[in-house]
Amino acid sequence: MILPKIRDPRLVTIRRGGTLTDADHRLLALWAASCAEHVLGLFESARPDDPRPRQAIEHARAWTRGEVGMMQARAAGGHAMGAARPLRGAARHAAYAAGQAGAVAHVAAHELGAAAYAIKAVRAAAPEGESEAAGRLECRWQRDRLPDAIRDLVLDDQRLRNDICWSVFDC
Repeated sequence: MILPKIRDPRLVTIRRGGTLTDADHRLLALWAASCAEHVLGLFESARPDDPRPRQAIEHARAWTRGEVGMMQARAAGGHAMGAARPLRGAARHAAYAAGQAGAVAHVAAHELGAAAYAIKAVRAAAPEGESEAAGRLECRWQRDRLPDAIRDLVLDDQRLRNDICWSVFDC
């Protein structure tokens, strides 16, 4: 589980009663797409003929540019999660990361799902005994790519939801 029972109003758009601006919502989606894309090769090496996770990432980015609607981006995210279900390990987590990135257009709080699943993918792909270190490196890579405008929000969200995100944000 990656979503809290009670939504943080900072991750709900202004038009839905929260405080998240559209500009910051788009930045969250772009960051989530980058996190997912960083590990996409772990899926594509296992399923090179399945375009669904890559399409979810592309739809997340297209949504930020206004080229596709929220429903299309969310649906692409769902299809990526469908690609994940029959798999195990790194490939599964990488596809889930892509699916979560696609879902950010619908619910901004999925941004941590993309990041958390990407870290899980890297951990699963690491050689025995190196998974924790690999996860910490991935976490730091993600944090290095946070835009300044959303950095404090995401870091606080990671602190608040770390327990329900498999404690992957201890980096």
